[in-house]
Order: sequence, then structure tokens, then C-alpha cells
Amino acid sequence: MTVFVTYGTNACTARELAGRLTDRLGIAFTERESSYLGVYFLAALADSTRIQVQPNAIPGGEGEADLYQDEHPNMSVLLRVTAPDAARSRKCDLSVIDGLTWLHSTRR
Repeated sequence: MTVFVTYGTNACTARELAGRLTDRLGIAFTERESSYLGVYFLAALADSTRIQVQPNAIPGGEGEADLYQDEHPNMSVLLRVTAPDAARSRKCDLSVIDGLTWLHSTRR
């Protein structure tokens, strides 16, 4: 079973949040760019956990930006964790980051 956890923040940019996570948890992020997400940051851990820091606004389009998580329009940055169920405890670790708010989680 896999767990998907999403956090959000308005307290910093995606780059700043990736830096805070690196400083606090020792997680190394790689900067990537996608036509759909824009610039985002990805960390892949040894236990198959993937941590992605991305802007909520989807680049491109005209007028008002589309949101990746339109149910959370007040969150400018998203932190998405995909992990084996055993790694669920990472939620506690991430909740210590100032300004980070847990939004939702699912299991499949």
C-alpha cells in the first residue's frame, strides 16, 4: 500500500521550502522543470519515498492561473509526499516545518 500526503504553505517559495527541508531533514532535492508544473524540486529517498515541492499555480494559460490543487487556492506552494505505508510517520517530521499545513492524505 502507498500513502499520498499533501501539505501547503504561503510562507515561502518552492525553492525556499526545499531549502528548509534540506536544512532540517538532510533531504537532497533536485531542481526540475516541467511544462505542466514549471520549476519544482524532487527528492527520492532510499525507501522509495518521493518528496516533491512545487508551486500550486500551473504555468501558462491566459488570465487567472489554474491551480494544481484548486481546492486550496490560498496555498501558493505544495509539498507532495508519495511513500510506502511504513513511511507514513514522515508526516510528523514534516509538521515541524514552520508555515507548513497538512492538507490531505490518501492510501492506495
